[in-house]
Amino acid sequence: MNKKKVNFLGVQIDNMTSDEIISYIDSLVEQGKPCQIVGVNVDQVLRVLNDKYSKEIFENASLVFTDGKPIMWMAKWLKRPIVEKVSGPDLMLKLCQHAAEKNQSIFLLGAGPGVAEKAAENLKKSCPGLVVSGVYSPPFGFEKDQAEMEKINKMLLESGADQLFVGMGSPKQDIFIYENMEKYQIPVSYSMGAAIDFFGGGAKRAPEWMSNMGLEWFHRFIHNPKRLFKRYFVDDMKIFGHFMRFRKEEKKAGRL
Repeated sequence: MNKKKVNFLGVQIDNMTSDEIISYIDSLVEQGKPCQIVGVNVDQVLRVLNDKYSKEIFENASLVFTDGKPIMWMAKWLKRPIVEKVSGPDLMLKLCQHAAEKNQSIFLLGAGPGVAEKAAENLKKSCPGLVVSGVYSPPFGFEKDQAEMEKINKMLLESGADQLFVGMGSPKQDIFIYENMEKYQIPVSYSMGAAIDFFGGGAKRAPEWMSNMGLEWFHRFIHNPKRLFKRYFVDDMKIFGHFMRFRKEEKKAGRL
């Protein structure tokens, strides 16, 4: 499949619908070579622009999908429309439904104690026939514990799963996959943020109308204002400065 890419502030986004993503991932599972799938929102764009290692991870990802309405709005202003916003939880459910149909197995890694197990139960109810090869919620600070890391990689390798969903928050989940996927050899690994929490009841998702209006961030903010105020109202506002500079450069180069 020839993927269409959109250059958004220097981040290469694959401009694909969710159905096209499912079809492409099918080919990745069949190939069997470990690869990484990431979603991009305002937080991730800023991280990629400001952190060389994050940039390296995203440049080497097999697919980067759009997980944020603001990205779509700004891309449209740049005259580079993105065909669809693909939220992590929605994509994860579709992938699990497709995996059940194709007899592919999944592994859930992340979330709090008991949440991944509950997510697996709920996903199996929503996706009859889904094979869950394993679930695991790593302890806090696991990434600094060599024995724990070896345990996780061994567990994943022996699971024989076709797809791995990782929910640890960014950039931890992105780094974990990037540095370990060759060790655990699961064909496709996804950075899925809070998706496992949503399916396991560890977090409440925004209503559909808020999601359609690009207000998922506000739903998260009102449920955790102390933790998220700086991120949304200070840090994320920096995206507009990057946007204006990029737009000016593109105009100067005759690409707008």
